[in-house]
Amino acid sequence: MDELIVEFKQESEKLTKELIDILEDIEGDFSQKEMLDQYGQVVDRMMGGAKSLAMAVDDPAPLEMIGSYAALCKIVGYKGSQIKDNENFYNIVVGLLLDATEMLDEMVQSLDKEDKKDVKAFVSDAFLGRLQWVSEQFGEEVRSSLDLNKKNKSKTSQNEIDDLLSQLGL
Repeated sequence: MDELIVEFKQESEKLTKELIDILEDIEGDFSQKEMLDQYGQVVDRMMGGAKSLAMAVDDPAPLEMIGSYAALCKIVGYKGSQIKDNENFYNIVVGLLLDATEMLDEMVQSLDKEDKKDVKAFVSDAFLGRLQWVSEQFGEEVRSSLDLNKKNKSKTSQNEIDDLLSQLGL
């Protein structure tokens, strides 16, 4: 396996562990919802690495899949950090992200396998239904990226999530 892929896989394994640790630490604790911003920042690193590396390898498809899937996780994480007065919905979002992050880790683990799987091998219809439902619960005013200065809110619509799902072939 290409040395760059090996390094990406090793770094991604550390990042997915960090992501799962964040989610497990905040699970069931609505007062920690802002930690979903940190989740978004960490998964954004994996997304950026995958998309950058995809431009430098012979077979970019697995890395593009990881990059697009990580982008979905990032959006849900950032949006989840803004949940107001709905602890049950927060718990659903954290649970969804735990499942999503485990699937992301499976995608990373598959990088060194001979038989390359597409995203449908990792993502169930039930998960897609949950993702769709969760994404529909967020209003248009909810930002989908980290906003350090709180001036220019970066908004996303359902269309951005739908576009990422389409890129993934889902």
